[in-house]
Amino acid sequence: MTFDDDSADQFTHLHRAFTFHLGVAAALAWMTALYAALHAPWVRNIRPLIDPTNPSQVESTWSFLFGFPVLLTVAWVVVYAGRDILRQFRLMKNQRVEFAFAGAVAFAIFYMAIDRAVAAILLAS
Repeated sequence: MTFDDDSADQFTHLHRAFTFHLGVAAALAWMTALYAALHAPWVRNIRPLIDPTNPSQVESTWSFLFGFPVLLTVAWVVVYAGRDILRQFRLMKNQRVEFAFAGAVAFAIFYMAIDRAVAAILLAS
């Protein structure tokens, strides 16, 4: 066993864990967004309803609720389908740090998706 074999096994293990958790996050974001879509008002500009102090930003209910779940789904498909490309493309020397950074970014996007869905649900009640 060489260093490259050990590195490949570590990448495979980290990639499987990351892909699984990113898929779960995307599914949860979609379920929450779909639930919020049943209760949110469908308007051309939902921003003034949520934050009346900042009326300058225009965003429809569709993009407000489904923008981040779509982003998570696209990221999941790219990570799942591009495994071999990602194995060759490295930004950092330590793979664990690289996957931890990717996980932190994915968690931030997941958090924003859930936060927007909850804001839309609270707006309806």
